[in-house]
Amino acid sequence: MNIASVPSGVREAKFEELMRTYETEVLRLCFLYLVDRNMAEDAMQDTFTKVWRHMERFERRNDCSIRTWIMRIAVNTCKDYLRSSWFKRRKQTCALEEIPPALMPVSQDSRELFLDVLRLPEKYKSAILLYYYQELTTEEVAMALGISRPTLTRRLQKAYSLLRTASGEEGSL
Repeated sequence: MNIASVPSGVREAKFEELMRTYETEVLRLCFLYLVDRNMAEDAMQDTFTKVWRHMERFERRNDCSIRTWIMRIAVNTCKDYLRSSWFKRRKQTCALEEIPPALMPVSQDSRELFLDVLRLPEKYKSAILLYYYQELTTEEVAMALGISRPTLTRRLQKAYSLLRTASGEEGSL
């Protein structure tokens, strides 16, 4: 049954279920991308606005899960925010106190690695965040980013290399 042909009450209930199920994951992903709580909340709202508008489009897709589809929308929304002229002029600092405690690793080494991940170029950061922090499979990450699995593997390898260089530990990770 196509979501566009169902009564609006059923469509609204389905949307509310999607929000309850994925809002924490989407907010977390948006925060990790944007490193700003208010912008992350705005990006989450924009993501779910797009989900609402395009729910019937997902119904016609058979190649990914609803979670992967929503994460892809969130990634693209964050990319739009990052490309905005306002964001480019904004001071790009990541203070530890801005990061919600639930996202912050416990050990000092983990915190430093986490901050190094946030400083990676966008295409490498995306791969790391979706694979390790959102715990998507390689297939789901590739679909969410709109790239092939071999490209994802190369990006993850390059990200590891960049993180090793940033941490000064060529042999570990």
